[in-house]
Amino acid sequence: MFKDKILLITGGTGSFGNAVLTRFLDTNVGEIRIFSRDEKKQDDMRKMYSNPKLKFYIGDVRDYQSILNATRGVDYIYHAAALKQVPSCEFHPMEAVKTNVIGTENVLEAAIQNKVKRVVCLSTDKAVYPINAMGISKAMMEKVMVAKSRNLESLDTVICGTRYGNVMASRGSVIPLFIDQILQNKPLTITNPNMTRFMMTLEDAVDLVLYAFEHGKNGDIFVQKAPAATIDVLANALIELMDIKQYPINNIGTRHGEKLYEALCSREEMLIAEDQGSYYRIPADNRDLNYEKYFDEGSQELSKIEDYNSHNTKRLNVSEMKKLLLKLDLVKKLIMKDTVNA
Repeated sequence: MFKDKILLITGGTGSFGNAVLTRFLDTNVGEIRIFSRDEKKQDDMRKMYSNPKLKFYIGDVRDYQSILNATRGVDYIYHAAALKQVPSCEFHPMEAVKTNVIGTENVLEAAIQNKVKRVVCLSTDKAVYPINAMGISKAMMEKVMVAKSRNLESLDTVICGTRYGNVMASRGSVIPLFIDQILQNKPLTITNPNMTRFMMTLEDAVDLVLYAFEHGKNGDIFVQKAPAATIDVLANALIELMDIKQYPINNIGTRHGEKLYEALCSREEMLIAEDQGSYYRIPADNRDLNYEKYFDEGSQELSKIEDYNSHNTKRLNVSEMKKLLLKLDLVKKLIMKDTVNA
């Protein structure tokens, strides 16, 4: 499917972009374009991979012309560019709107104008029942994606999305923070030990996007079923992996905009979701503005449905969390280093 094709990754210098490159650069893909606004990260990536298939485009999804230029001749797009940090989006909500909402509109319009065949937009569990600016902006991103997809049946472009939870060891996530704190002999800072989060690897995230790419129809959102763990379990699993008997933990309280748990599918979505084994497919709500249908075709089953969240999914214990952590290169390198130094 990717043979000799051109793939564009927006926000491609991030953790997801690097995971895609690891998966694709040695395949028969024709070209991978990295689109981002950070020339330093692009230069680092250029030197790291040193591959003629890799092309770099400086630009910002906020600037329609820059993304329009970058998408010329492109076959497929993974739209990963976003502001993702909950606290920073809380303090600068309009910046989240400009990147996550307007930026997505720009990417999708450019894709349609340049006849890109498929676009997969990456979203987050924080878009479900959002309480913070980041989640609200991502929820709006999903709405923009579905709305844009509604009028594409007669065209060649397919737009769909994915939604996933905490990607372990991604940039800005809690696992690198915990490791740095341990290496610096600082107490682990835990917001709430009972807080749960979905746990998935970057490889899982790439698998989900590929699944959406292969199976998605216009407006679909795909969710990967994933286990969850409390922050307390995660912290203790790391401490045990580093062979530390006891380590100080400082409960600092919930940060701006944080939830006790996250949901990947709302009750309303679970009512129509298709169980596809390892994934849920949430089809687009394609009802029109003929409001009589809302009264004539309503559902009575909603009260019997439960949302899919990090409290009611499979919960990992410390032993299971350790096995999952050992899949991460960051953790494996740390364990090997400790073994050599011992």
